[in-house]
Amino acid sequence: MHPPKIDYSSKRVLLIESSGNMRSTIVYMLRQLGIANIQAVTINSHVLELIKDGAFDIILLGHNGSDPLTGLQLLEESRFLGYIKPEACWMFMTGDSSQEVILHAIDNQPDALLTKPFSMDELKSRLDSVIFRKDALREVDALVERGQLDMAVKACDQIELSGSDYDYVQMTKGKLLLQLNRFEEAERFFKQRFTHHKEKESGLCLAQACMGQGKYSIAKPLLIKLVAKFPLFLSAYDLLAKLYEHEGELIPVQDTLKDATQKSPLSLLRQMELGRVAVYTKTLELAEGAYRKSISLGRDSCYSSPEPFLRLANIRRLEMAELPESEQVGLQGQFDELLNTASYQYPKDKALKVKAALLRSQLSSDMGNEDDANRYMGEASKLAGQLDQSLDLQRELLDIIGDRLPILEERPAPEKDKPKGHTHDPEMSIRVNRLGVKHYLADKVPQAIRYFGLAIENDPKNSRALLNLAQLFLESAKQESTRREERLKMVTRYLRLAERMTLNELETKKLILLKACSKVSLEKLPEGSLGVLLK
Repeated sequence: MHPPKIDYSSKRVLLIESSGNMRSTIVYMLRQLGIANIQAVTINSHVLELIKDGAFDIILLGHNGSDPLTGLQLLEESRFLGYIKPEACWMFMTGDSSQEVILHAIDNQPDALLTKPFSMDELKSRLDSVIFRKDALREVDALVERGQLDMAVKACDQIELSGSDYDYVQMTKGKLLLQLNRFEEAERFFKQRFTHHKEKESGLCLAQACMGQGKYSIAKPLLIKLVAKFPLFLSAYDLLAKLYEHEGELIPVQDTLKDATQKSPLSLLRQMELGRVAVYTKTLELAEGAYRKSISLGRDSCYSSPEPFLRLANIRRLEMAELPESEQVGLQGQFDELLNTASYQYPKDKALKVKAALLRSQLSSDMGNEDDANRYMGEASKLAGQLDQSLDLQRELLDIIGDRLPILEERPAPEKDKPKGHTHDPEMSIRVNRLGVKHYLADKVPQAIRYFGLAIENDPKNSRALLNLAQLFLESAKQESTRREERLKMVTRYLRLAERMTLNELETKKLILLKACSKVSLEKLPEGSLGVLLK
């Protein structure tokens, strides 16, 4: 069944195209469709305001890679700013049909893509299809805009369409089920569609529905098959990387993101994700390449931020830890230069100043200069107090230095009226305590101490984290003479706090052991671990 004839006489069109000849050609084609209300402009800095304020039915956006401001940049920024409304038809027109341009355009979800030059019939066919669907979904889109997603699902079932247009509406319904977290219903819906149609979009949504229910063993092979069958389907790469990260399989996460960025290198956000994971796996050369690419992309992107400069500075910090003191001077200079460049390019970013101070504090601590470390930490705390929104400095530090595990990535959004200070989250406290144990077993004692401290911040009554901290400070006091008295005081403090808790049998045994060890001279303590930490 062919869609009914579209009446274009009432449509308002915005044509954005830098080539005068192409503009004239497309205007002629639009006139042939019966469109009288056409605003044709070249690409300039005022176009975004025009898009924002104009109630256009159709926006034809041309891309020419040689333009100072390209159509791809406009598309990305329009999506970022929320200017791409469901009621308008967005068509991306490009003379550059290279894989990287097409894939990055798809990432920003225009309604259709056309490769220039195109014929009148091609333009009409694409516009007919998109506008027919948008007219059919007008009521659904209005309900979604008002946040009435349940009613939008019901409205999808009332739309009478056939063929591919019916399938499109059904896909919209299924995606609404995912937004509503009705994962079991969405799983049944997409399982049936994927079984019959084998379409990649249904497969991706089926994997999302399974992941929403914790069915990772079903979602993983499905996503692996989708990536193998559709090697340019980047949404499948992103979801597969998220699944791997949830399971703690960081090398597969890194490999998946690396593959995706090689196919589509223009996504700044994906490059940043690759850099983050590569730092955690200590693949620093890969991380540096991703962050430098992010800086380059940021020159022309709405996602520009000082973050890649901070991350590169942190890489210099990590490299310094592997070198003797005599060879650290050059890297120290690069570290300072990166932070200074970030401050110069983003002078109004107050959060940057906090993060830079945190990073300097960590570097000072790495180099054994605790006075400077405390001074910079105090500076970070003071600057954080001047921000409009409070920052959890411990979390921010773990973020910047790339020393947190994926479980810390997904934080709940802060409540609007939530008082400042640390959140009370016993479940997170348990998870972070386990991460501390993992770091301890990997012989990363400073990192383990940070995680145990974070566990207590989330739940001051986490007796296991208190006992673990007491053990680590006692072991470090035995092994190192510097700051020994301070560490022994910490042992006493954490043991006293643990004594006030209601302990189970295992925790009580650990408390008795540590108290006994704290009462004998350090020289009589055994070398190495004083026992298994409590998970």
